[in-house]
Amino acid sequence: MRHGVGSDVRLGLCENAGQFALLVGVNGLVGALVGQERTLVPLLGIEVFGLRSASAVLAFVVAFGAAKAVTNLVAGALASRVERRRLLILGWLVGLPVPLILIWAPSWGWVVFTSVLLGVNQGLTWSLTVIMKIDLAGPERRGLATGLNEFAGYAAVALSAWVSGLLAARYGLRPEPLFLGLAVAGLGLGLSLLVRDTAGHVHVETEAHGGHTRTIREVVAIASYRHRGLASVSRTGLVNNATDAIAWGLLPILFVGAGLGAAQVGALVALAAGTWGVAQLLTGPLSDHIGRRLPIAAGMWLQAAALAWFALADGTGAWAAGSVAYGLGTALVYPALLAAVGDLAAPAWRAQAIGVYRLWRDAGYVVGALVASLVADVLGLGLRAGIAAVAVAALAAGGDAWWNLSEHRRTQEVAHA
Repeated sequence: MRHGVGSDVRLGLCENAGQFALLVGVNGLVGALVGQERTLVPLLGIEVFGLRSASAVLAFVVAFGAAKAVTNLVAGALASRVERRRLLILGWLVGLPVPLILIWAPSWGWVVFTSVLLGVNQGLTWSLTVIMKIDLAGPERRGLATGLNEFAGYAAVALSAWVSGLLAARYGLRPEPLFLGLAVAGLGLGLSLLVRDTAGHVHVETEAHGGHTRTIREVVAIASYRHRGLASVSRTGLVNNATDAIAWGLLPILFVGAGLGAAQVGALVALAAGTWGVAQLLTGPLSDHIGRRLPIAAGMWLQAAALAWFALADGTGAWAAGSVAYGLGTALVYPALLAAVGDLAAPAWRAQAIGVYRLWRDAGYVVGALVASLVADVLGLGLRAGIAAVAVAALAAGGDAWWNLSEHRRTQEVAHA
């Protein structure tokens, strides 16, 4: 696909294959860094620092989600003013100390602090790889572009979580498994130095499809409540990551309480993330062909069913089935939500809109952790009741998406919102 005749800049995956592939690799490393924490940090809390309550363990999820949510908004706002590549590099510089601090952390408070750093790292690096891939792909292959991005990220999350569990089972929780994180962060920084900025691609698409710039305050209002479709995407994204807070923070507690070791916990975490990652190779392009509404609604309903299954079932086999179902549900939702933002936001302020959407989405980590803690600890209903409460929210979010999302794939309906 070619736009902007007379310009050296072209939109499309084939036209930008080299840079697109490089960004896919970078995002794989972004996922690998957080994947290690998905296995090791809950186990550190339980086995090293002696934490037992859901509220105490979930503190790191709250810290990560709050830091990442705010950073997403800042990244989206700055991406229209600062070279995207510089923000990507800054994200890796923030992430470099995380494995080192985890190696030497003398208390749980230090672990929570690393979650803040990791949230900033993920907010900058993942946001910028998403934004830059959408810039390169152009309007006709956004679902494929976001599917490839999320595939790379979450396939790496799965691999890193699994390998970290194996290393922890053999060598202990630290320091040896965390050497992997140091290597990942160093390689991610190195590859990001090779990335080229995509401002020229944004200019070409803006010339082709119109749209004027907006202030970040205007975009926050449009994506949060003024536009029906974008507001629904933001709400659904929030609930989606509330379910991920449960998968990250509470399910490992459930597994350890049943007597599973580090390798088994890592395998279950990897199974969910791996299914989520690989399936997006299909679900992203699928949303280009059938629209965003059905995959988003169906994915949220499948997530709800999977969490309800975790709340009711016992045994490694049952939990493995739930992990696959949860991964499939999330794979339907993730790339379609990102692509929907790209569909509805004008190119001139699309990066800001993605930042606002990701603000709300990652605030879901905080909301999910707080809801689960309230139900499990404050109300005293137990771990499984906390999981079930978030399952109900996922069921409602699917209905929200089905009711409020349309299949408009152009930006004009938002241009005057």
